Amino acid sequence: MIDGLVSGVLPAEWWTTIARLSNLAAAALFIVGIKMLGSPATARRGNWLAAVGMAMAIGVTLLDRSAVNYGALLATLVAGSVVGLIAAKRVAMTDMPQMVGLLNGLGGAASALVAAAEYWRIVNTGAPVPTDTAVTVIAGLLIGGVTLTGSFMAFAKLQGLVTGAPITFPLQQPVNFGLLVGFLASGAYLLIHPGDLTVLWLLTGISLVQGVLVVLPIGGADTPVVISLLNSLSGLAASAAGFVLGNEMLVIAGALVGASGLILTQIMCKAMNRSLTNVLFGAFGSVSTATGGGGSGDAGSHTVRSIDPEECAMMLGYARSVAIVPGYGMAVAQAQHAVRELADQLERLGVDVRYAIHPVAGRMPGHMNVLLAEANVPYSQLCDLDDINPDFERVDVALVIGANDVVNPDARDNPQSPIYGMPILEVDRAKHTIVIKRSMNPGFAGLDNALFYEDKTMMLFGSAKEKVSELVASVKELS
Repeated sequence: MIDGLVSGVLPAEWWTTIARLSNLAAAALFIVGIKMLGSPATARRGNWLAAVGMAMAIGVTLLDRSAVNYGALLATLVAGSVVGLIAAKRVAMTDMPQMVGLLNGLGGAASALVAAAEYWRIVNTGAPVPTDTAVTVIAGLLIGGVTLTGSFMAFAKLQGLVTGAPITFPLQQPVNFGLLVGFLASGAYLLIHPGDLTVLWLLTGISLVQGVLVVLPIGGADTPVVISLLNSLSGLAASAAGFVLGNEMLVIAGALVGASGLILTQIMCKAMNRSLTNVLFGAFGSVSTATGGGGSGDAGSHTVRSIDPEECAMMLGYARSVAIVPGYGMAVAQAQHAVRELADQLERLGVDVRYAIHPVAGRMPGHMNVLLAEANVPYSQLCDLDDINPDFERVDVALVIGANDVVNPDARDNPQSPIYGMPILEVDRAKHTIVIKRSMNPGFAGLDNALFYEDKTMMLFGSAKEKVSELVASVKELS
């Protein structure tokens, strides 16, 4: 029934047609936008198309549905838009994973609140609660609550407010299982006694606690995978809210986010050669810094070779082929612009420069791609793992900038290593490898890196931005 702002302005059948066509166009923009996000060359345009589709969906919803106070809605829309714009402008790229985690959590919270509010509204009217609506509300509360507190916990880990290592305690998994059983039992009770709102609050509390406990034992390099999974869950929560409200656009948008997030999660798990269940329940990242022996570069049998910026610049400037491998250290130092300048100077000397990008480098999916795109690095120079690995034997110098776990040869050679089997960028096969790193501290996975002790590896210690800037100055003198 048309009972919004357009009531009495347009014939009902006209507005119904317009609304359906607008929803169809918005859904198409969502799909095309997500498709375009798959390539760095089209990602910005895809983001804009999806944003236009969302604006259309919001506009049609506001016109089609009656509201208690359109002024209050407009005020909240403006306030939220201002906050989002300021956050997008001011949040550093290194903090983008944390921001994504917060946005996931807020999306889950919004969906859970909508589902609970609609359930409360139906109960207060005295009308019977349809079983399908009750089931959807229960599912929305579980997914939304877990997404909210789970995302906030992931944010705390990435921000350093909570240790990034797994946090475990005795009987942790049985406690999690018991909470899930309690939630399901309470949900079944609510289906039988739909008017008991106390049980609704109990379900909400259990889901919030469950989100914290699910993410607590996850640490190390698994955190980006969890953020991707929580992103998927935020979409599913939105889709559940759409079913409760009978809003097809919310269902479509949530389903798209849920499906794409789950696909991305599976891609990241494949890139780490681990299953999703292992990520969620393996408590990876609490290992010691020993290599475990038997690897290609046992720390006890090799010493570290250091190099100064001038010698490093000569090796790079007189090379025929250089592969730059960025990692989280580059992101922390905000060195992407200096790296681009270094690449430009090397190309001026006739050096073939490419960037080797690992799928899970950084703290979120596509982290390195975003940073390099910000520095206007040509897309044609970006190479993924499968493309660059066969060529490393023909690369004169592999320049690793702040990467650690994704270049650790123990993942390939040491069966005793916790990361054994994870696909890596095989920089150790290059003729020479130079690693820019602040210290010998282990990476996010908490493991020592056998690469650093290889005979062909040289270490350039210091901040990535500072050392790359020194390399730029030294390369400029090679002419």
